[in-house]
Amino acid sequence: MQNEVVSREQWLAARRALLLKEKEATRLRDSVNAARQALPWVRVDKDYAFDTPEGKRSLADLFDGRSQLLIYHFMLGPDWEAGCPGCSFLADHVDGALPHLNHHDVTWVAVSRAPLEKIAAYKRRMGWKFPWVSSFGSDFNFDYHVSFSPEDLAKDKVFYNFTAIEPAEAHDELPGLSAFYRNDKGEVFHTYSSYARGPEELIGTLMILDRAPKGRNEQGTMNFVRRHDEYEDAQTAPSCCH
Repeated sequence: MQNEVVSREQWLAARRALLLKEKEATRLRDSVNAARQALPWVRVDKDYAFDTPEGKRSLADLFDGRSQLLIYHFMLGPDWEAGCPGCSFLADHVDGALPHLNHHDVTWVAVSRAPLEKIAAYKRRMGWKFPWVSSFGSDFNFDYHVSFSPEDLAKDKVFYNFTAIEPAEAHDELPGLSAFYRNDKGEVFHTYSSYARGPEELIGTLMILDRAPKGRNEQGTMNFVRRHDEYEDAQTAPSCCH
């Protein structure tokens, strides 16, 4: 299906009308960002231990000497054979940003419940360099509402994305992004979390596609996405982040 074809003058008028909406969206984004920065914080008093290539590390250790920490809750469960295609799609965009984030006092770490050796194997397969640690045996994923036990999924409701949802809409692992701050005293605070499509703006490919003639051209949220080494066999790897 092709859009209406018009004269250059008509196109320019339509484009200027759209520009007004784009500017409105930019101002709204600025306002949302300001409100995000103004959120109150919650002190993290619970001790969490993570398995890392350097051994056991605490949440404070994951800051790696910086004051800000972004944790991507990557969907890779203890019994999964590979990471979620949607999470992998987002992860493909991270390595190039790391020098800029680190220079700006921000550390990025992915966290999954899979054992460290399984994480390391999938990380090698994908060719990624960003830090990725295991919360296996820890309450971390459950406390931040991205992992759910069989008992959780057997209940009437599951708490995800700040609301109660039907267990049928959930999964044993779900995606999210959480932010933390560490002050000079070493105290750690949870400042922000975002779930479901919340971290979507981190996926630069989607932002590029939004400007292409057909946009994302999808039948469901990211249903076209595959792991970057599976596009030759696309039908066998549907996204789990719909």
